Amino acid sequence: MSHEVEVHSAQTSILRELLFHPSAGFAKLQKPTGLDSDHFKFHISRLVELGYVEKTNDKKYTLTAKGKEYACRLDTDENIIEKQPKSSVILVAVRGDMRDPEILVQQRLKQPFYGFYCRAGGKIRWGETLVQSAERELMEEMGLTADIEIKGVYHKIDKRNEDGKLLEDKLFYVAVCSNIKGELLEEFEGGRNMWMKQSEIAKQPKKFEGLNTDHIKYLGTSFHFEEGIHWYNAEEY
Repeated sequence: MSHEVEVHSAQTSILRELLFHPSAGFAKLQKPTGLDSDHFKFHISRLVELGYVEKTNDKKYTLTAKGKEYACRLDTDENIIEKQPKSSVILVAVRGDMRDPEILVQQRLKQPFYGFYCRAGGKIRWGETLVQSAERELMEEMGLTADIEIKGVYHKIDKRNEDGKLLEDKLFYVAVCSNIKGELLEEFEGGRNMWMKQSEIAKQPKKFEGLNTDHIKYLGTSFHFEEGIHWYNAEEY
């Protein structure tokens, strides 16, 4: 797993300036930082070292492809990297009699939401299609294969009851699984898998809202969009 390096405010000033120019010289980039030459030299060199900036043949500086991707996330008014919702897939799988089906469920055994019952899912990796991401998560965490169809988008905003603090902001792409094959992995690092009836899920003290009924809206022919704010106590998150 890669971890993004924290960039100094002087370096974000340089990146911001380069967003608006194909390339720029030393003096032009130094001016908005307010730094002396030695300090500026350190920061521009650091950006080159990180792979965000490169020197051109005419001794100017320009953003690399990596630098463009990073700098495009800048709030150019506040000069900070903007936080954005996390993107994940969430798997909807049922079997048996549709009047009272069994639902594929996970119990989380990792933070946050330790002990909660939920649907399987995971973050979309860089360069993956939504279907590829769903197929990978289904195999890695559950040991199963299936035909995947993206049937909805769910924007979930989580806040803390006590003070209204924003905890999570996630975009879930809902992947409906059919023709499920394989032997279900009962346990994996971070959780347990099981098939559960709606009535069994309803009895669990810790579960995400709609877990035992939401599948109904995604099993039809239409594409479904939903978003909402959900509130949690400090001991739950």
